[in-house]
Amino acid sequence: MLTWVPVVHWGAYRLVASAGGGSRGLEIKGRMDAEEYFERLARWLDLEAEAEIERLALRRQRQSAEYAERSGDTLLDLVVDDHEGGLGGRLLLTLVKRNRSLGLPWNRLRVGSPVIVTADEKHFTQPLHGVVSARNRRSIQVAVNGWPAADRLRLDLRPDEITRKRQLAAMREAQQVRGRIAQLRSIILLEREPQFSEPVELCIQANLNPSQREAVRFAMSAKDLAVIHGPPGTGKTTTVVELIQQAVARGERVLACAPSNTAVDNMLQRLVAAGASAVRIGHPARVAEELRPYTLDALVEDHELMRMAKSMYREADELRRKSERYSRATPATAARRQQREDARDLRREARALEQQVLDLILDDADVICATTTFDDALIGGDSFDLVVIDEAAQSTEPGCWIPLLRAGRVVLAGDHLQLPPTVLSKPAAAEGFETSLLERMVEAYGKTINRRLTVQYRMHEQIMRFSSDRFYDGELVADASVRDHRLVDLPEMLDEPLTREPVTFIDTAGKGWEEELEEEGESKFNPGEGEFVLRKVGELCDCGLPAKDIAVIAPYAAQVRWLRDRCELDELEIDTVDGFQGREKEAVVISLVRSNFTGEIGFLGDIRRMNVAMTRARRKLILIGDSATLAGHEFYNALLAYFESIGAYRSVWEEE
Repeated sequence: MLTWVPVVHWGAYRLVASAGGGSRGLEIKGRMDAEEYFERLARWLDLEAEAEIERLALRRQRQSAEYAERSGDTLLDLVVDDHEGGLGGRLLLTLVKRNRSLGLPWNRLRVGSPVIVTADEKHFTQPLHGVVSARNRRSIQVAVNGWPAADRLRLDLRPDEITRKRQLAAMREAQQVRGRIAQLRSIILLEREPQFSEPVELCIQANLNPSQREAVRFAMSAKDLAVIHGPPGTGKTTTVVELIQQAVARGERVLACAPSNTAVDNMLQRLVAAGASAVRIGHPARVAEELRPYTLDALVEDHELMRMAKSMYREADELRRKSERYSRATPATAARRQQREDARDLRREARALEQQVLDLILDDADVICATTTFDDALIGGDSFDLVVIDEAAQSTEPGCWIPLLRAGRVVLAGDHLQLPPTVLSKPAAAEGFETSLLERMVEAYGKTINRRLTVQYRMHEQIMRFSSDRFYDGELVADASVRDHRLVDLPEMLDEPLTREPVTFIDTAGKGWEEELEEEGESKFNPGEGEFVLRKVGELCDCGLPAKDIAVIAPYAAQVRWLRDRCELDELEIDTVDGFQGREKEAVVISLVRSNFTGEIGFLGDIRRMNVAMTRARRKLILIGDSATLAGHEFYNALLAYFESIGAYRSVWEEE
């Protein structure tokens, strides 16, 4: 349970235990002074920036592929395999390993990640900044504004300094602002309670279940702030899109945000399918290719007034060139000066026309979709009746203030019982930087602002049950469409115990498969367990399940690397827990890795990770781990008891 105790010298409250046990070490105050609050957030951003710079410096020190790529933030020995033009004059480079027989190692370079392209040499060369626009196991595509200066390249995840500056600027403004935003700020600082009107019946268009309908009605009744709590598989984004459509039907303008580009694209795709007038702002390379026609860049490029603006730019360039030419027929100084002035006037008029096009497109849209750290200069002084932040539990609190400055009222959607925001700085994380605004608001105001979705459409009931009881007060219900579905129900699947049983825990205790520490102590892996994991994947494939429908999840990057290096199935996805949040597969195999004589489980103690990992599976969940190591932790002891209660426990010795 969550327990709050007073901290007298802070005049505050401290969260001392999380759901399922385990200290989180967060300092979350009660009422806060605005200056103190924003200073604390700014300090955490500074600590995070320092951690990012230190990590970049460390990567540059490790030049060999053996070490530099191990962090997941660097790719070495790359070459350009293909290139093409992109929106806004950008160049899309497809990079592969120089040895084309090799795939890319496991890495954290996701679509939308800011990166640096440099020569793959010992000395740091002038960087070419870019953004990851696509990726697969063998190649990665990067959008850049120029051609790299070397043939052999390296790719590094770069600190996102622009985002940090935007957040700091938004917080400075939020500290001084008056009016409506000041009222929202006072709620966030716990100075006054959020207000609600009486919920009214709505003509809900989507085929929503009762808990989803209630969440939409409740959120529409919020005068200030509401939370939609969406546990795994409960159709949170479907609910959020319906909420947005209800607001638009009421004549409201909506700003729909999320901390990740993937989550924003998911909302945009569903809004477009529902016929909403939506525009996506942000770097086009960060947007899924099929959605790029709805980006601001593409819509501006296609607008008829932009043809006039481009013509004016061309005329201005020609006048400038004429004024700089020298010959006996060169006009007098006054004439050349006039040409330069005319060129400047044309460029000024062209820029004004461009801005007019931007304004027309944005004003015509009912919904603006963007990440929470969008460039607010694009929308000028616009405000929105409703700001929705989806996946809000994955955003740090400073990351929410850019959209909050535009809000009439706010709805936060997400699940604070899954993974928290990614924070590199250990001091900042220990002080509370990992605590999202959504989590803090739920802990402060409870059910008065929160509605939980309770029907899930992903998992077999036995896969869902432990997470439901442990994290969601036993409230989750498996929809009839998924309650009893199993692998054996799929076409062309063999009828075997492996395909009939929805959950299996295989205990490796006594096998001698002990964990190993990766060189330089960066991560842990377990070769014996890894070989067994690949064996179970092979058995699933032999039963008729395609590799693309299977996921292997490991909590440690070293185990992911070990598995990827030895796996021969190109379509099999192997990744960390973070890489699978928000996704699902028919079958999931989880390698728990830890096996030692002292019962140490490291960050497996953050039980939210296991909540995410176990709830990715639709029809089959296989966990592989050492009960002798795990059972000393209360959560895993209860998990083992659950497996035994449903007949899902197996010993590895039975697999011989």
